[in-house]
Amino acid sequence: MQMSREDLRRAYRTMRQIREFEDRVNVEFSNGNIPGFVHLYSGEEAIAVGICFDLSDRDYIGSTHRGHGHCIAKGCDIQGMMAEVFGKQDGLCGGKGGSMHIADLERGMLGANAIVGGNPPLAVGAALSAKTLGTDRLAVSFTGDGGSNQGTMFEAMNMAVVLSLPVVFVVENNGYGEGTGVDYAVGAKDIAKRAEGFGMPAVSVDGTDFFAVHEAMTAATARARTGQGPSFIEARCVRHHGHYCGDPQSYRSKKELEEAARLGDPLIRFRDRVLSAGLLSAEEFEWLDAAIIAELDQAVAAAHAASVPDLSALHRDVYLTY
Repeated sequence: MQMSREDLRRAYRTMRQIREFEDRVNVEFSNGNIPGFVHLYSGEEAIAVGICFDLSDRDYIGSTHRGHGHCIAKGCDIQGMMAEVFGKQDGLCGGKGGSMHIADLERGMLGANAIVGGNPPLAVGAALSAKTLGTDRLAVSFTGDGGSNQGTMFEAMNMAVVLSLPVVFVVENNGYGEGTGVDYAVGAKDIAKRAEGFGMPAVSVDGTDFFAVHEAMTAATARARTGQGPSFIEARCVRHHGHYCGDPQSYRSKKELEEAARLGDPLIRFRDRVLSAGLLSAEEFEWLDAAIIAELDQAVAAAHAASVPDLSALHRDVYLTY
């Protein structure tokens, strides 16, 4: 699929934003400036960007505890996200959500979800509303390989097929559910084929290849928007960091850790492919890198300077009446 130079720049920019965001969060968390737990998305950028690239604010996504990349790919404000991760009142959720519960309904981002397998039913609900109201909206559920074993996932897929809903199930298979290897935890050994058994098209793609992910999502989007029902995409990738910041990763060999950044880097793969095809220049990539570094400098500085929420905020946003 041929993409314009502007689209290529946008794809790289968004992936680079995710990587830089995560690098900064890693440093700030290690320095004690970020409360709670942090789960980094580095190494999986091509999945979020490839899936969300052609979605609009009217479409929905449901995310996971490792959700920073999904938020950025869906168009959430970088500065608001950083403030949220810092727990500041200028954050997207007023500092109440933190890293694992960022949401931005104006962007169709239904929220990161710390419950493993918690968002497939939410995405199905959003897709059901779209079909009931007769819109062309679609919903995407992001889930990890660990969450793919949950009953919530199975029930959601079955309901989506039965009701022919406009939903795309995306499983980001990074090889580990926390510290448990996918080869041990997934009895079927093939996550995509297992999903196919529910009665929907299911493909497995290289999640470090933006173009492969985007192509699979283009087909799934066409099905969803034309009333042909749900699709399933398994995207295989490499997690550069541990399950959480500070994870000693004793379950991974030194060789595997060294190869993760070298062989499983979607940004390097994207850049090499585009450069070799002569579609963008090295100078353009360098300009984009510099602009994103400056953007994240500003976001981190603003987060440090922002105020924490007043204690009275504890009594606000507890219930919402529709």
